[in-house]
Amino acid sequence: MTADSSPDRRLERALASLRGLAVGDALGSQFFVPAHYPLLKRRELPDAPWQWTDDTEMACSVLAILAEHRRIDQDALALSFAEHHDFDRGYGPAVNRLLRQVREGGDWRELASALFKGQGSWGNGAAMRIAPLGAWYADDPEQATHQAEISAYPTHQHREAVVGAMAVAAAAALVAAPAGPPAPKELLDGVIALVPRSAVGAGLRRARDMLDYGDAGTVAAVLGCGRRTTAHDTVPFALWSAARGLGAYERAIWDTARVGGDMDTTCAIVGGVVASGEGGAPPEEWLERTEALPGWVSVGAV
Repeated sequence: MTADSSPDRRLERALASLRGLAVGDALGSQFFVPAHYPLLKRRELPDAPWQWTDDTEMACSVLAILAEHRRIDQDALALSFAEHHDFDRGYGPAVNRLLRQVREGGDWRELASALFKGQGSWGNGAAMRIAPLGAWYADDPEQATHQAEISAYPTHQHREAVVGAMAVAAAAALVAAPAGPPAPKELLDGVIALVPRSAVGAGLRRARDMLDYGDAGTVAAVLGCGRRTTAHDTVPFALWSAARGLGAYERAIWDTARVGGDMDTTCAIVGGVVASGEGGAPPEEWLERTEALPGWVSVGAV
C-alpha cells in the first residue's frame, strides 16, 4: 500500500472534496431566493448561514459508507440514504418516494428499476453526490468509475445517470491525483476515456472542444446547465466549468452559478471536483458561512 492509497490519505482527500461540494451546494442554493439573485450578478455573498441541500446530504452517506466499508456497499448506501433522508432538503419527488419506501422496508432494486415506467431515473442526483468518492480513489481512476457506477443504482438506474456519476467521479479522481491536477484538456480527455459512449460522453466531447470559449453563458446554452435536471444536461457543463476553474475555487463557483439552471447541483459538482485537487479549497469565509456537516458523518473531524 502506498501512502496515497492509505485509508487516512483517502479519507483526507474525500473530506476535502466533501467540504468543497457542500460549500458549492449551499452557496448555489442561495440564488434560488429571488432577493439574492442581484447579488449573484454583482458576485456578492448572501448573509449566512448557507444551508446545503440533498446534494450534500447524499454525499455524506457516500463518504460514510466508504469510510466504513472501504468500498461502496449498495445495501448499506441505500439504507443510509433512506435513514438520513430529510424531505426539506430539496429532493425530487421520485427519490422522496423511493427513500420513504426503502425506509419502510421496500427493496431499492425493485423501486429504483421501476422509476419512470421501468427506464430508471436519468436525473443528475447520482452525479451531484459522487465527487468525494472520486477523490477517495485518486490512486485508481478506473476503480473510481467502477465504484461510482455501483453507487448510482440504489436511486438512478438509467444509463445516462450512471455515466454522469462515473464522469464526475473520474474527474475528481484525476484532479486529486498524487502528481497534481491535470491541464483542463487533459482532464476532460481523461474523463472521456474512462466513461462509456453515451449522451453524457457526447456532451463531454463538446465541452472539451469549447474549453477556449470565455463566456460560460454561451457554453451553457450549448451544453445545458441542469435546467432539465438530467445527467446529460448537467454533467458536461459542470465538468467544463471545473476544468477551467482548477486551483481557483472561488472563480469556478461564481462562473458556474451565474449562468443559472440547477445552481446548487452544478456548483456542488464543480466544488467537489475542484476541491479534490491541490490549491482547490474553498475560501475560509465561505466555509464559515456554510451550514456545518451533519453530526452523523462519523468519519473523523469534518
